[in-house]
Amino acid sequence: MDTLEDFDGVSKGKYTIGLGQDCMAFCSEVEDVISMGLTAVTSLLEKYEIDPKQIGRLEVGSETVIDKSKSIKTFLMQIFEECGNTDIEGVDSTNACYGGTAALFNCVNWVESSSWDGRYGLVVSTDSAVYAEGAARPTGGADLASEYPVVDGKLSQTCYLMALDSCYKGYCQKYEKLQGKQFSMADADFFVFHSPYNKLVQKSFARLVFDDVARNVSSVDESAKEKLGQFTSLKGDESYQSRDLEKAAQQVAKPDYDKKVKPATLIPKQLGNMYTASIYAAFASLIHNKSDSLDGNRVMMFSYGSGLSATMFSLHLSEGKAPFSLSNIAKVLNIDHKLKTRTEVVPEKFVELMHLMEHRYGGKDFVTSKDTSHLAPGTYYLTEVDSKYRRFYAKKTTELANGH
Repeated sequence: MDTLEDFDGVSKGKYTIGLGQDCMAFCSEVEDVISMGLTAVTSLLEKYEIDPKQIGRLEVGSETVIDKSKSIKTFLMQIFEECGNTDIEGVDSTNACYGGTAALFNCVNWVESSSWDGRYGLVVSTDSAVYAEGAARPTGGADLASEYPVVDGKLSQTCYLMALDSCYKGYCQKYEKLQGKQFSMADADFFVFHSPYNKLVQKSFARLVFDDVARNVSSVDESAKEKLGQFTSLKGDESYQSRDLEKAAQQVAKPDYDKKVKPATLIPKQLGNMYTASIYAAFASLIHNKSDSLDGNRVMMFSYGSGLSATMFSLHLSEGKAPFSLSNIAKVLNIDHKLKTRTEVVPEKFVELMHLMEHRYGGKDFVTSKDTSHLAPGTYYLTEVDSKYRRFYAKKTTELANGH
């Protein structure tokens, strides 16, 4: 991100410190949300040795609308059709960054219902996250294939924090009703947040620390009460705008942030915003960093999507059994290798690709470069969009000498 700071002519640290980001990921013109979904599903089935016929529900969470009537799931079904499995329930869930969690809950509810037939449910989160040139662009990441969103940054952050407060309050009330005792942040081992950019994650955890002070929970130490108690008289709107509160809360929260949140920030800081996949990339980071010590831990999850769709839920983790044991999941994720084998691109090339994708968005009757030199074997890629807007994909099977 420091290279992009120089290229954009902004002050040193604006992206790396101001936003808390290390890198930003994007895809070339041969990939989109459909190709990424195809790659992810195929890879998951192969690495966990799952027979495609064992999948009974397929849900996709996305806010990237490529076809305004047809689900992304329709494209992914080719993987299962080839194996003779067309009996798979589910379609897409769309609501900003919340769609992935909506899709997850749909699968969970299906498994808990009388409609469940004993097969697996599979959830795919795939999205675009690239912004127009300007202040918002460094908060993007993961993929590009959509028209640029328009963002009111200050309002968006306030809405996020309002939703966080409301969800945490609701979670505490439900916990206390079910368990008969007060809940506080001390009862959770880790916290995972939807991560548009890391600085917001820092502010969010600090906000929860302040919430516990305002609730006067017994686990809050005297030092925290002394430093943050003066702000509890602020009204809601005032507290969201108070820079003094924000700064003080982050200082109080710093030790616990490093212990309970930082392990879940690796991928979001390295890739940038992934919309529906953001929170689950953060969760994958936690498994990567702490898989050998997560057994028995409670992990708090906060999922958010613009339009104030949000949920706070918790996961109680156990080591589990193969192939879905925490240790095997960490092994299959292989995050260190994937991060180290990325292709670094200079800002000039990035901007050039953005202009090409901007020109092609919503277009038809074009053929891509089919350049797969930067793609790993097994990756799907877009080859063509015909005159009827039909999209065609191929799969890179081996490393060819000319990279095509």
